[in-house]
Amino acid sequence: MSDNQVFIGSIAAVVAALGFAGFLYAQGAKSSYGDEDGPGPNLVIEVAGAVQGSVVIDLLPDLAPKHVAQITELARTGAYDGIVFHRVIDGFMAQTGDVEHGRFGTDLSLAGTGGSGLPDIPAEFSDVAFKRGIVGMARSNNPDSANSQFFIMFAPGDFLNGKYTVVGHVISGMEVVDAITRGEPDRNGAVAEPDRMARVTVAQ
Repeated sequence: MSDNQVFIGSIAAVVAALGFAGFLYAQGAKSSYGDEDGPGPNLVIEVAGAVQGSVVIDLLPDLAPKHVAQITELARTGAYDGIVFHRVIDGFMAQTGDVEHGRFGTDLSLAGTGGSGLPDIPAEFSDVAFKRGIVGMARSNNPDSANSQFFIMFAPGDFLNGKYTVVGHVISGMEVVDAITRGEPDRNGAVAEPDRMARVTVAQ
């Protein structure tokens, strides 16, 4: 699996160049995709740590069928249970899903560099914009390197449009996402004591 820290490294540089002010959002703003529950499936994430609560993501198989199939397979087998939010950048996004190196209670020094036992997925880019609440897949410089890691947008990031695969949008629990522990800016958003996905299930 390619190093998915490349994704966040390049994006963090853009955030630093533009300034966080460009990514600040109004509290309570809704995802531009809409908060309505579509045909599903839904990814239900029970968050634990400094923040606790549930986040429900409406997955979008019409946009990214291969990515959604992989995410749901990982969730149904319990692979996402206990995986931390290893990289969280204020005013930008929270990233999680490193099944290989991101498990709570283990050495997290490589968190963000791994994937899963499943193969990487070919890109499924769309014209859906990366707005607040949108969920995208992390990848390296190779467009076809997404595997298990995904990120939830705190605020708009239009520079991602058409370059990263959109897989869903938050329809419930955005206040929980907003409260996820942030990482250190001088460590590229790496979180010293990260919150985690205690349990991830799939609902229709």
